[in-house]
Amino acid sequence: MLIVEQLLNGLQYGMTLFLMAAGLTLVFGVMGLINLAHGSLYMIGAFACAVVARETGSFALGVAASLAAAAAAGALVEAVVIRRLYARDHLDQVLATFALILIASEGMRWMFGSFPLYLTLPPALSGTVTLPGGLVYPVFRLGVIGVGALIAAGLFLLMTRTRLGARIRAGEADREMIGALGVDIARLYTVVFALGAALAGLAGALVGAVQSVQVGMGEPVLILAFVVVVIGGIGSIGGALVAAILVGMTESLGRALLPGLLARIMPTAEANTLGASLASMSIYLLMAAVLLWRPAGLFGVRA
Repeated sequence: MLIVEQLLNGLQYGMTLFLMAAGLTLVFGVMGLINLAHGSLYMIGAFACAVVARETGSFALGVAASLAAAAAAGALVEAVVIRRLYARDHLDQVLATFALILIASEGMRWMFGSFPLYLTLPPALSGTVTLPGGLVYPVFRLGVIGVGALIAAGLFLLMTRTRLGARIRAGEADREMIGALGVDIARLYTVVFALGAALAGLAGALVGAVQSVQVGMGEPVLILAFVVVVIGGIGSIGGALVAAILVGMTESLGRALLPGLLARIMPTAEANTLGASLASMSIYLLMAAVLLWRPAGLFGVRA
């Protein structure tokens, strides 16, 4: 039961990472842009959800607000700042988007203060359910897994069955050619950036309901999102999904099992500390192993 529970925890954690990484890999793959401010859009979505849910008493409205706020912020940032960086080198992109992190963090602190906000789940999502085998598991975590699966299916259909998806894939392959064929590149980039921002905002809303909403919450998850993008392959939605689940499973199982295994050969307190550290390291060891095997990532294409 412990292993099954941790597998579900890893799947839930992986789905939230996928929501972050999907937008990041779209922006990176289509635009060639290193966007360090992606975590700030995650934070904006979480704050929008917390504030709207608190004022209206509706978690559903809060989630809708997270999508709208993050998408609007992403479109604004793309039009005002990011659009001027496409022709610049990656160092300029890193510096500019890092400045956006500082602006967003101080802006959230000015509007909402430094104290964390907490989301209250509706009764339908705050309980538990008994799964086959007798495992009692939170309903909300199962809901996150379901939402992640639906978003993954929706993105697959978007990319493979719609005209917008065809334009996004064409822009990733040869942006100059689709521009010559009459596609409005500026509008396409804005749509892609807003879509990626909305996914990040949704991830922030879901994670904020489990943890807390606070300034700076986007930076730690941004690092893991980049790890997912690298493992899965830049520009690959399917790769981001597989890599996010692998990362979630690796960390969840590592944190659950490593302290107990190490406790057999060392004191319990030291085993807990070392086990948590090794669990965090295991994600980067996984990334290194994948890159040694496939330098372009699991589903990446060699340039």
